[in-house]
Amino acid sequence: MAIRSRAPLRVSFAGGGTDVAPFYLDEGGAVLSSTINRYVYGSLRTRDDGRIRIESIDLGISFSFRVDEEIHFDGELDLAKAAIQRVSGAIQRAGGSERKGYDLVIRSGAPPGSGLGSSSALIVALVALLQEHYGLPLTEYEAAELAYQIERVDLQIQGGLQDHYAATFGGFNFIEFGERVVVNPLRIRPAVLNELELNLMLCFTGITRESSGIIEDQTSRVTTKELETLEAMRAQKQLAGAMKSTILRGQLDEFGSLLDEAWREKKRMSPMITNARIDEAYDLARKNGALGGKVTGAGGGGYILFYCGFDDKHRVADALTRFGATVSEFNFEGEGVTTWRT
Repeated sequence: MAIRSRAPLRVSFAGGGTDVAPFYLDEGGAVLSSTINRYVYGSLRTRDDGRIRIESIDLGISFSFRVDEEIHFDGELDLAKAAIQRVSGAIQRAGGSERKGYDLVIRSGAPPGSGLGSSSALIVALVALLQEHYGLPLTEYEAAELAYQIERVDLQIQGGLQDHYAATFGGFNFIEFGERVVVNPLRIRPAVLNELELNLMLCFTGITRESSGIIEDQTSRVTTKELETLEAMRAQKQLAGAMKSTILRGQLDEFGSLLDEAWREKKRMSPMITNARIDEAYDLARKNGALGGKVTGAGGGGYILFYCGFDDKHRVADALTRFGATVSEFNFEGEGVTTWRT
């Protein structure tokens, strides 16, 4: 008997960065995003020898230790180690124990540094596996908060809140951040959702990056009250709300234009967000008919999301392919993390 889990990746349209402290604690944040049909997968199978073995299919590495052994963090499979330590520690404090051990196998549909929230989705998938394995009665909000605590507090990896909630809840959401997180699912007409999906594309820049340095720079600028960064983040928050309205009203060309505005404001948040290759790809897409676009994560590389009218989409895709970028389409995913037994 094995337990499987699947957590979706996401694209973020506006508001990224406003979910990072101290901004959301001081002024409140908001993000508009949707999960897509790319996933992180996990599998857990119990074993009888009292050992836990973690294997990453993508990295081609594995690690094994006894269930009663102290976990050491050394940069290899630390996300999985931290999830195990946090959840098993909670079980032990509650009077339970782990004697049998298990094999834990993980695989991702996007590389780290892609800007699609893959590291946070991995934590969400791991939490779901361990929640099912131990029979923990967690709500969606509690599971997302636990995933956040593991990545941001236990491992001290810089970043925000949005990705853990997106992967846990799934779907098209307007997520608000303040003293608490509120996930607002959007009721979008099927025809609008289909047209939006048809007119969007992902462009992989060929660059993966560590987002923590960019986020650290943004956080420093917010802490020191740098006016341009604060103004840009306030604009991001307003744009998330405006873009939500355009989608609910079916005004998709306006949505595309606001996506362009969101990118211009995002670049003001930190000089590390863009580079020459991103700028060249963006300008090329715009010249060939894209109404707007933005990088899907913190910046510096990963994927660029473009909105193009149906008649122009093939021209944009051809131009970006000749440029040397990888273009792909995707579908929206309405379901969040899920587990099943086999």
